[in-house]
Amino acid sequence: MNSEQQYQNILSASCFLQALSNPKRLMILCLLIQEGEMTVGEMNKKIDLSASALSQHLAKMRHENLVTYRRDSQTLYYRIHNPDVIKLISALKDIFCPE
Repeated sequence: MNSEQQYQNILSASCFLQALSNPKRLMILCLLIQEGEMTVGEMNKKIDLSASALSQHLAKMRHENLVTYRRDSQTLYYRIHNPDVIKLISALKDIFCPE
């Protein structure tokens, strides 16, 4: 691997980790992994955030391709988009939340 490719890989990893570096976003991702597809309203009942703040976090994670959604009429259903998110959250759970 040449140094330019290595730098691009490091930059990608840094952006990925930066998107996950917020505790509220980690909570949202953990919830989506545990519960599967959810609406903002359903998530809002389980996470102590305003609907506006929750939507802003989801927008950032959509922009980073961590989550995606499907629309059913007026309702958006969010889910994990990037399978690497599940791998990383699983590793973090093993390290920080051992049973």
